[in-house]
Amino acid sequence: MSFFIISFFVLVAMCVGLYFYSRKSGTKIEGSSDPGFVYFRNLYLVVYLLGMAGDWLQGPYVYALYEHYKLSKRDIEFLFVAGFGASMLFGTVVGSFSDKFGRQRNCILYGIIYSLSCLTKHSSNFWVLLLGRLLGGTATSILWSGFETWLIHEHHSRGYSDRLLEEIFSWATIGNSIVAIVCGIAAQYAVDLFGFVAPFDMALIILVIMTVIVWLKWPENYGDASADLKKNFSDALTTVRTDRRVLCLGVVQSLFEGSMYCFVLEWTPALTPSAASTMSSGHAGKIPHGYIFAAYMVSLMIGGQLFSFCCNRSKPESFMRWVFGLSSVCLVQPALMRSDSLIPITFVGFLVFECCVGLFWPAIGTMRSKYVPDSIRATIMNLFRIPLNLVVVIILTQNFPIVFIFKCCVFFLIICCGIQFYLERLTRDEAPVESADGQTAEKSTEDGRKEFQGIA
Repeated sequence: MSFFIISFFVLVAMCVGLYFYSRKSGTKIEGSSDPGFVYFRNLYLVVYLLGMAGDWLQGPYVYALYEHYKLSKRDIEFLFVAGFGASMLFGTVVGSFSDKFGRQRNCILYGIIYSLSCLTKHSSNFWVLLLGRLLGGTATSILWSGFETWLIHEHHSRGYSDRLLEEIFSWATIGNSIVAIVCGIAAQYAVDLFGFVAPFDMALIILVIMTVIVWLKWPENYGDASADLKKNFSDALTTVRTDRRVLCLGVVQSLFEGSMYCFVLEWTPALTPSAASTMSSGHAGKIPHGYIFAAYMVSLMIGGQLFSFCCNRSKPESFMRWVFGLSSVCLVQPALMRSDSLIPITFVGFLVFECCVGLFWPAIGTMRSKYVPDSIRATIMNLFRIPLNLVVVIILTQNFPIVFIFKCCVFFLIICCGIQFYLERLTRDEAPVESADGQTAEKSTEDGRKEFQGIA
């Protein structure tokens, strides 16, 4: 049994042990058992996890499907670049639509657009597949902003506490990891039985179910429905320019997620031995991708559980300083050199990095809920996806050595750590006042603008 497989089972044991320990020793958050909150939390999680399942089912077999259609390597790379380019160019516009025309409608739009993208996979025509990539790239921008903006506004409008919002984000991260593992297994069985298009048909069915639930069960909420799109963009840029807290969160989001996507693109060559070895366990230079992916997802779950522990002792603004510092250390080894003998060390670093990612998702969502104005929340979130998608496009179009790519990741993460120290100092003495109408973030942002202008 290879080191990768043993690591997976060790992580599962750790995750289960941490879960039972948290149930035994954890402090119950006030209001977490309220029937109204439980219904609201579960309704959001069901929709969000269905939306994520629609994405996870497609991911493992996009490249394989293109190869099955006999596309050249150059055409496949172009299709991937087109997807990230669409997310970069169209995502910001779609985010602004969300703030003006409604977050519920935006999530319905996600289901429709991504469903159409799935349908295009039935064609082997390059231009039809390109249309599918453009639709898919636009849909993922909604996935990473639309659901969160609806949740935060609705959560505040119902008068629930910030600690309850942290709990939702934590469960969303844990649930997302479980969904990823289940979808990976289901997609494999679907391909074995029905061919490479089957996972996309499964995703289509799940996305339709998700869209119907959103349409029937989610109430609509808005940012600033009276503002035109040009004003939304103008207000978003002004907020980024004048409120250092929003700027810090945006830069951290772009750099950390950019590093994460680079990691996703490069972990396979970083862990693949140059020849058959005991590490490959008879795979002739190949590695057990399924077990490794599952190990990453379990690490992500551990990070989601640790988030609750950390929040009981400190604010995300504080403990994320050390998370970013640790994440940079995790990628140092592949940034220095690549050697078969060091693959176990590299893999352990990758597992800890995934744990940091599990802490990052609920933490960044919690911090955005405090400091990003609700009226332009989706616009700002997608604005900062532009540099992150640009990083991925550059990586895909340039033949950089793997060591150089990981050096860039370490550099980005060190910057994240420094910015987080600065953000913690900015917010150290703040005590945001909760309100039932979701105005906490706007009040905080307005205070930040006054502070910035006073210094200037």
